Amino acid sequence: MRITEAARRLGMSPRMLRYREALGLLPPVRDHGAHRRFGAEELAAVAQGVELEKRFDISPAELAFALRALSEPAVTQAVRDLGLRIGRIQAPRRALDFEKEKALRLLQTRAADRPSNRS
Repeated sequence: MRITEAARRLGMSPRMLRYREALGLLPPVRDHGAHRRFGAEELAAVAQGVELEKRFDISPAELAFALRALSEPAVTQAVRDLGLRIGRIQAPRRALDFEKEKALRLLQTRAADRPSNRS
């Protein structure tokens, strides 16, 4: 189906579908005349995107950026670095740090369990 029919079925304007396409939120499907064609799979993908935007209260541009961050390792790392710097995410614990913390807890527990030699 053409974009006007797809937009009507999805309850949005053709302009909004074109905007979503520009953001990369539509599967790339074009016919021979370079017109976008929508089938059941394309409609389902758009509907899934709209549902995610509503559920997580985000814009189409935010969803597009999230997809970019998931697919481009450099973007993922840059976002992770920012998250660490501003305290929105915590650095993953290294195995050595975990073992050190475990040993310290064990020592503290044993020290607490020992009878006191104070008179």
